[in-house]
Amino acid sequence: PGDAFANPKASMETLRLIHERFPDMLLCVATNGLGIGPYIDELATLNVSHVTLTVNAIDTKIGAKVYAWIRDDKRPLHGEQAAAVLIERQLDAIKRLRAHDIIVKVNSIIIPGINDQHIPEIAKVVAKLGANIMNCMPMVPVQGAEFEAIPEPDGLTTARLRAECGKLLPQMTHCARCRADSVGFIAEKMTTIQVDTLSHYANNLHVNSHKSRPFVAVASREGVLVNQHLGETRSVFVYEQNGSEFPLKEVRIAPAPGSGDERWQALAAMLHDCRALLVSAAGPKPQEILSEHGLRVVEMEGLVIEGLQAIYANQPIPAGMARRFVGCSQGDGCRGTGTGCG
Repeated sequence: PGDAFANPKASMETLRLIHERFPDMLLCVATNGLGIGPYIDELATLNVSHVTLTVNAIDTKIGAKVYAWIRDDKRPLHGEQAAAVLIERQLDAIKRLRAHDIIVKVNSIIIPGINDQHIPEIAKVVAKLGANIMNCMPMVPVQGAEFEAIPEPDGLTTARLRAECGKLLPQMTHCARCRADSVGFIAEKMTTIQVDTLSHYANNLHVNSHKSRPFVAVASREGVLVNQHLGETRSVFVYEQNGSEFPLKEVRIAPAPGSGDERWQALAAMLHDCRALLVSAAGPKPQEILSEHGLRVVEMEGLVIEGLQAIYANQPIPAGMARRFVGCSQGDGCRGTGTGCG
């Protein structure tokens, strides 16, 4: 966790050791870009294939609102001066990483009232520099943090920004935000308490599909009705349960058609946290692949909320809403492009 180049000596030595032992292993690092510059050439020789850069502004006035200060070597900088140095380093890093053919993913945190209107401009600039993919991530308010009073962006705001930025850069919509995904410290032995704790949870792990898949995905044109065939779906509405209500969590961009079975495997990965997918119809092949990945495909037509009520109550879809796929271009089948469900 944290920035790989906050401690470049340890990070680079770790990468060197891994590359020496596993020379074919692809490596990835994440950073805000402030300190990566001196190490870019070596990263390329170490088989680093991906670098994630968090870029929250490319305008110094906005950047000064996001970052209170930075430390450039041992020199603390504040305000627009700090933002100017950080932005310059970030944009230079993107350009140089791409010159080495290293894939660059740009993460941008959506902070309402601070940079939410600025995100598309970030996409425009980093796309021109060669960035490969972008992840527009809603901010999570944290008690005691500077932005704790700012509410988390709603699903529609996030979906709108992803759709707008998606015109310039492919969008990553399937990764979950993490807080701490490692245990212990590099080059330090784990304590007995850490080992015992990990062993306890590993030995008492019970997979609960409902807990690990809390959401329900819906193929819909407008988010009110289940009214899209899976093959023609370009985006998926994702809902969650909050008591008796079912708020929209977000809208995820579906994999583009044209890749055959890989399209449905990618969709399954994108909806890994969803227990069901509501569609007006779906062909047998995508149903088979999604089912193999633990995603239940439910064919129905009608109000989204009624489908959600049934799924979360573990009840069958009402008979008047239930549908069954009967074949492409037949009856209620897909009248799409004729290129098939892939």
